[in-house]
Amino acid sequence: MTRSRLFSPPLLGLGLCLSLLLGCAKNDLADPPVPLGDFALGLNIVVTDKTQKVPISREASGEEWEAAMKKAVDDRFGRYEGTKLYNIGISVDGYALAPPGIPVVAAPKSILVITANVWDDAAQKKLNEEGKQITVFESLSGDTVIGTGITRTKQQQMDALAFNAVKRVEEWFLQNPEWFGLPPRTGPSPADEPTLVSAP
Repeated sequence: MTRSRLFSPPLLGLGLCLSLLLGCAKNDLADPPVPLGDFALGLNIVVTDKTQKVPISREASGEEWEAAMKKAVDDRFGRYEGTKLYNIGISVDGYALAPPGIPVVAAPKSILVITANVWDDAAQKKLNEEGKQITVFESLSGDTVIGTGITRTKQQQMDALAFNAVKRVEEWFLQNPEWFGLPPRTGPSPADEPTLVSAP
């Protein structure tokens, strides 16, 4: 699996202090999936062998991240009922889970960095030339403003980050419709304006 460069600790340090823009948090899994051609989910692969953790973070095992990411992929892409199988591979590159006991003024944000790849299962061919690295934060809400280490469990943080990361993978797919038997995109796609979403 092709991997792009890993995040740098200074970037993550900046990310932990970054405030997200206000928006309307929305769980879109109850809505019909956006058109994605002949897509149907094949293999759902998550690797965590090179995952890095920011020093100021709750601890999460590779097995915990694999479970959270695979569930998020199944929940989103398992809804598609196309005629061809596509395999999704995700590497969990790094994370920070806001710990409890941090002063409100710091309001640390949890962050997740992944690299995604997609294959045509029948052709055994990877469709993207390089891995797509994606960085996500937890969605903004009352509890994230004061720091989710105080208001959310570790599992809730991981589920929210996995949900948002896989939503971004779907948006990336929508930017490349030709991968899934659709005409190349010539105008704006739903992925051009990222939607602030929240985990179930």
